[in-house]
Amino acid sequence: MREVEISTEFIKLGQFLKLSSLVGQGSDAKMLIKDGMILVNGITEIQRGKKLYSGDIVELKGEKKVKVISIFEG
Repeated sequence: MREVEISTEFIKLGQFLKLSSLVGQGSDAKMLIKDGMILVNGITEIQRGKKLYSGDIVELKGEKKVKVISIFEG
């Protein structure tokens, strides 16, 4: 499983999909989320604005898993 670092306490799902290169652009993220193709911690997520925190695992259904790692010190 690949890990992607963020420098803030949290990141929104749509932004994380782009940052982690699971999608190429925001419109791709919107479609995949709407179609139920994105899982967060094993649960289908349909909110593009879902806040992700360090340790959360995002999965493109049946394909790739990416773990959120926060280096935020606040």
